[in-house]
Amino acid sequence: MALDKPYLDVPGTTIFDADQSRKGYWLNQFCMSLMKAENRARFLQDEDAYLAEWPMTDEQRAAVRARDLNWMMHTGGNIYFLSKLGATDGLSFQQMAGSMTGMTEQQYRDMMVSGGRSAEGNRIVGEDGNAQGPMARSAAWRAWEEAKAQESLAASVESAHSSVETKRPAGRARVTATVYSSHVPAIGAAIDLGKTAEPYWVPLFKGFEFSRQWEQENRPDVVFLVYNDHATSFDLGVIPTFAIGTAAEFQPADEGYGPRPVPKVLGHPELASHIAQSVIQQDFDLTLVNDLKVDHGLTVPLNLMFGTPAQWPCRVIPFHVNVVQYPVPSGQRCFALGQALRRAIESYDQPLKVQVWGTGGMSHQLQGPRAGLINAEWDNRFLDRLIAEPAALARLPHIDYVREAGSEGIELVMWLIARGAMADAAGGRAPKPVHRFYHVPASNTAVGHLILEESSG
Repeated sequence: MALDKPYLDVPGTTIFDADQSRKGYWLNQFCMSLMKAENRARFLQDEDAYLAEWPMTDEQRAAVRARDLNWMMHTGGNIYFLSKLGATDGLSFQQMAGSMTGMTEQQYRDMMVSGGRSAEGNRIVGEDGNAQGPMARSAAWRAWEEAKAQESLAASVESAHSSVETKRPAGRARVTATVYSSHVPAIGAAIDLGKTAEPYWVPLFKGFEFSRQWEQENRPDVVFLVYNDHATSFDLGVIPTFAIGTAAEFQPADEGYGPRPVPKVLGHPELASHIAQSVIQQDFDLTLVNDLKVDHGLTVPLNLMFGTPAQWPCRVIPFHVNVVQYPVPSGQRCFALGQALRRAIESYDQPLKVQVWGTGGMSHQLQGPRAGLINAEWDNRFLDRLIAEPAALARLPHIDYVREAGSEGIELVMWLIARGAMADAAGGRAPKPVHRFYHVPASNTAVGHLILEESSG
């Protein structure tokens, strides 16, 4: 019986599922290789020779030579992997996204500044939205399709004819607050390149001024940071659904532009291992990772909450969730995982103050003719429900995220892990919202941010 794929009728959208992953394995592995500077240099010097080293199909190689992102996705490419090729060519993510829409670069930028592409008319094939037309195709792709059509006809005719234990202070760890934030890579670039005072970026960073002050006054010992790897440490050889970083330190990854100039992340191996054992015994399958490089999904939220210190002011446990290749975990599974996480933290026999951060989102689509989708109304309703009715919100099916918040909006299920880690999810007191912020756009993305404190008493 074939798997139900309700996302196939979402216009201008290619969901990267297991079939796409299998089809595009070597194309995406080739793109991953471009994370190394020496490989980028060899590719740019002689593309054909470098491509010959990878067992891709002839069509995939042709799509790469044409730099046709829609064509590459048609043959199994994933936008996060393909972005390494774009980075090698010196393109920003916004330029890459714009190239798939049939718009000029300026038209795409203007659309994003004006609030992004609307979800109206762009939810189901056959509506009248502005992503419903034919996808942008290079001349090379059109020529390939015409040639293949002739080959298919000839084949049909032919077929018709031929048929260690240490002493610890007394007390238990506890969750003190949860933090929710988008992790847009362009925010990191603005910080790294000194652009935070530019008019485009000022409103966004202003929205986190309170948060940085709040963190100074409510400094945790450990941040359990839920994020997704963006085709950086996990390639298509292994994609864990849930993976916890148990190492002592984690270096910033090279995502194609060189590693970000941020401090290395210091982990908490003891608490991480305790959480892993506890959560796995609560019937959640985690992958334990002792060698992990962390990308913008983890470092950008640290910047937003802590600024740009010489070293991060607390220990960080990276927790990766697969939201790149379908199937991805359900909202309910993530919410229940957060509940299991709280039980794990509270059983740790050291008086640590722990914050749980959920990152990613909000509405955004980085790929296909629907790239640039923003749904501010849906985003803000999500924030309302995250505060007031998280258990009901957790029952939202994946397809609602895809239709309403874009193909990459599915990252928001990670916020439900953090929300499930609060006391009220286990029958306790409701949390105290201390800060809420929403802004459009940051490059291709709507930015959401929320801080919830545990209620006292």
